[in-house]
Parts: sequence; structure tokens; C-alpha cells
Amino acid sequence: MGNHYIMTAFGKDRAGIVADVTRLLYENDCNLEDTTMSTLADEFALNLLFSSQSPNIEEQLTKECRRLELDKNISAFVRPLQPQQNKKQQSYKTCTLHIEGLDQAGIVYKTSQFLADHQLNIVQLDSTASASPQSGATIYTMSIHIQVPEEILFDQLEEELSAVADELNVDITIAR
Repeated sequence: MGNHYIMTAFGKDRAGIVADVTRLLYENDCNLEDTTMSTLADEFALNLLFSSQSPNIEEQLTKECRRLELDKNISAFVRPLQPQQNKKQQSYKTCTLHIEGLDQAGIVYKTSQFLADHQLNIVQLDSTASASPQSGATIYTMSIHIQVPEEILFDQLEEELSAVADELNVDITIAR
């Protein structure tokens, strides 16, 4: 199995950027296990989970990342993951929050702080700001997949989220 690492890389969006980054892992006998990749503005961002049997892979990839920056103008960083501890698995259910409203500062912060305060874990968060076809005003939409401990009732969660929605003047809906 080997040790696990996370690599984060980003650079100007263009054809070949994924090949440039994943080539490093392939040429160093790393096993790519999980990824998320997306375009943000005109940058392409990659998050890669991989494993390696090599004892000095972090040092080797750090050198390769510097070369990637110089040769291809791609910034990349590697971080080792600690082995997972056998801890008691908490029972939880999952749901998706959908938030939509006029774009304003604080939507992500205040929503994520509410979730953190209630021990609700964010698994994935996607958001975008775009012009409304009717008015041209900028509308912010966000989709958040969360883990909810079994003991928390969805009705209670919806009620408490309505206060956040009112404060931000946005709509928040929960899909179970």
C-alpha cells in the first residue's frame, strides 16, 4: 500500500496541464488514488491523493515540483498524510445544502461557521457567481455536501439554518 500524500497544483488553464502534473507521479512510481480538479477563473487547480512505496518520494517530488514551476509555470506542493488512526466511527447521515442569493461578502464564511459550530462536516463545497438573466445582478449559488450526526434532526437543522438565511438574505434548502 505505501504511504499516502496529497499534491495540490495550479496553473494557467491550458491543454496538457493535467498530463504535466500527473506525469510526475507516474514517472516516480506513485499510485494516483483520488482527485478533484476544476477551473477557477483562468487557473486550473488539481488536488491529488496518491501513495508511494518509496521512502524518499516527498524529497524527490519536491524537486520535481520546483522544476514544474520553472518549466511549465505550474505551482505544486506535496504533503504527507499521517496514517489514519482506528477511531470510533460516528454514525451520520448526508445531505446537500443549496444556497442562492445576491452576491455579498460573508456567504461562505457565515455558512461554514454555522456548520462548524454545529459539528457538521463539509465533504464538498462548490460555488459560483453569475449574472442573473433577468436583472444582470450577480447571483451567488453554493452547493455543500455535509455529514450530519444521526442525533441531529433535519427539522431542527432546517429551522436553525433559516436564521442564517435571514441574516444573509439568501435562500437555503436541504436535499436529503
